[in-house]
Amino acid sequence: MWNQIYNPLNNAVLSTIAAAIPVVTLLVLIASGKVKAHIAAIIAVVLTNLIAIFIFTMPAGMSIRATLLGVVAGFFPIGWIVLNVIFLYQITVATGKFELLKRAVGGVTEDRRLQLLLIAFSFGAFFEGASGFGTPVAITGSVLIGLGFSPLAASGLSLIANTAPVAYGALGTPIQGLASVTGLDPYILGAMVGRQLPVFSLIVPFWVVWAFAGWKGMKDIWPAILVTGLSFAIPQFVISNYINPWIVDIGASLISMGCLILFLKVWQPKQLWLSPALRGKDESASTMAATKAMDKTPLTQGELWSALLPWIIVCVVMLLWGNGAFKTWANANFVWNYPIPDLHNMINTVPPVAAKPTPQGAVFGFTYLSFTGTGMLIAAIISGFLSGFSPVRMIAEYGRTIRLCAISLITISAMLAIGTLTRLSGVDATLGLAFAATGVLYPFFGTLLGWLGVALTGSDTASNILFGNLQKITSEQLGLSSVLMGAANSSGGVMGKMIDAQSIVVASTATNWYGHEGTILRFVFKHSIALACLVGILVMLQAYVYPFTAMVLK
Repeated sequence: MWNQIYNPLNNAVLSTIAAAIPVVTLLVLIASGKVKAHIAAIIAVVLTNLIAIFIFTMPAGMSIRATLLGVVAGFFPIGWIVLNVIFLYQITVATGKFELLKRAVGGVTEDRRLQLLLIAFSFGAFFEGASGFGTPVAITGSVLIGLGFSPLAASGLSLIANTAPVAYGALGTPIQGLASVTGLDPYILGAMVGRQLPVFSLIVPFWVVWAFAGWKGMKDIWPAILVTGLSFAIPQFVISNYINPWIVDIGASLISMGCLILFLKVWQPKQLWLSPALRGKDESASTMAATKAMDKTPLTQGELWSALLPWIIVCVVMLLWGNGAFKTWANANFVWNYPIPDLHNMINTVPPVAAKPTPQGAVFGFTYLSFTGTGMLIAAIISGFLSGFSPVRMIAEYGRTIRLCAISLITISAMLAIGTLTRLSGVDATLGLAFAATGVLYPFFGTLLGWLGVALTGSDTASNILFGNLQKITSEQLGLSSVLMGAANSSGGVMGKMIDAQSIVVASTATNWYGHEGTILRFVFKHSIALACLVGILVMLQAYVYPFTAMVLK
């Protein structure tokens, strides 16, 4: 057994600096734009191993095994999702159905700001609720780029929009993960998150359109943005507080999409915004040409159903794959669990991160049927056959998709290797303890701890599992509500989703914009920080200031 060490240099500041080196190096290299994302990730993997072994005293064998576990976990399930989403997209393009989809969306509205609300926010929230784990950004990014949006707009705005729904993603998996490590009731945790995030479900649609079109562009369509935000925020609160935390995103997104489409039947902006590029940032001949080339002929009823059929199939399959009963059955009958030798249950998380020494599991669960990517592959195959693809043509298209995604898959696997190693070596916990030492300001910095967790791991679920118990222990020591701070970890975490390297690579892959991950990171970083700080301020008010304190559940 090896016990994690959280202050290996016997100086909290120096140990924290050492723990921060890998992630800071990774982000700086990507943001510089001078180092390709996959090279930056590989450098960071090597650096993380060196720090884990030589500073945090993790045995070298364990460090290497943890890295390899992360590499495999990066492909299954995350890379597997991306690969098959892009495969589906390639099929819809090859069969002409994507052109029909573009005309269908244009039939609802030609205004790019409104298309952004419909696709990036509402449609993306549905896929976050149904499957999560990178699916929303992969789908909305590919749809937006197909609609003619510039690569930066399609990728960056998809990342910003995929925030407010994340805490309830994949049928409430982050809430369940938080409950599992804190021992708190998932219904109460979900309800508390539902008293924080609806504020941001209202803000984020305004924020996304402002980031795209500027203040005036946002102000000119404020009624539609308000309808979109309210019709998501109110169901998000009601479902999370009075029904359950599992179906929050699916219910709220369907209501939001329906309300926006109905509203646009009676209201349209006075002046249409037809440019698909970010205002003043990346106007290009290609994006403008895509706008001008769009066929605006109304679709027949048959063409409309043909355009929507692949996405209807995806929705049905994702709802089935996200169903708890299906997952339980699939994971019991179609699984290969491989405990990593000399790693599984050989590392103890110790106080103050855990209440008592707790072995860390290290099992690669190859639940090949229940993987979201498997459901996406099945949906793509069904769509291909219904579109007249022969098996041979489908195999050839899949081969092209693999070649298209190869570098991104390597990058995603490297990112997960970093996340897995930092978790098992205790490097993440050292950073978390630095946030926990902020005393009366802990509600603010504890929220940012959730943000940090997602930025490091790429997952709100992983962040909740990593820091959930630390939040509970610290809040109880400070006389704060453990429910409040547990929920804050999840609510603050959603704003880290847009800057985690894994999501950025997914976005660049979906928009076929390889090599520009640094540009995407620089664009979204300020939005991520600002929104995370706003969540922190709300949690501070809920901790100390009436009437916000009345919102806190016990």
